Amino acid sequence: MSAITKSFVTRGRALVALAGAFALVGCTGMHERHAERHAAHMQQAQAGQPMKVVYHLTNGVDEAARAMGNIRNLLAVEPGAKVVVVSNALGLDFMLDGAKDRNGNPFDVAIQELKGKGVDFRACNTTLTLRKIDRSKLQPEVAVIDSGVAEAARLQFREGFAYLRP
Repeated sequence: MSAITKSFVTRGRALVALAGAFALVGCTGMHERHAERHAAHMQQAQAGQPMKVVYHLTNGVDEAARAMGNIRNLLAVEPGAKVVVVSNALGLDFMLDGAKDRNGNPFDVAIQELKGKGVDFRACNTTLTLRKIDRSKLQPEVAVIDSGVAEAARLQFREGFAYLRP
């Protein structure tokens, strides 16, 4: 190997080692922040705070049907849980008037039932605009928010909601 090649190999190994060290430091910092958030969530749970869960739906009526079952199961075990369903893209289709699951069951019944148990339903205005869906086509129990993605992130990061996908 020439002296120039040896120099490049040595520099390359040094750069790889340096990058690894930076990644380790970055991961350690991320791990510490995650551990701090987890500890805060545990303190809330220990202080008698209700469980907080956001279901983020993006994939259509089959996903929504699974979510409705998951939410019913959650509320059976944790009746005081605060549950928010955030939808965008195809995930808001189940919130539209006349929407049914693959077995022909209307979603409006499930939405009304769960709304009566305190579940909040939120639809993405960006999706409504892009898909040219009028707000009046949504079930009356559904609130419209600016962005589904931003709302799911906000609930998880700023308000300590657990993020679930059915």
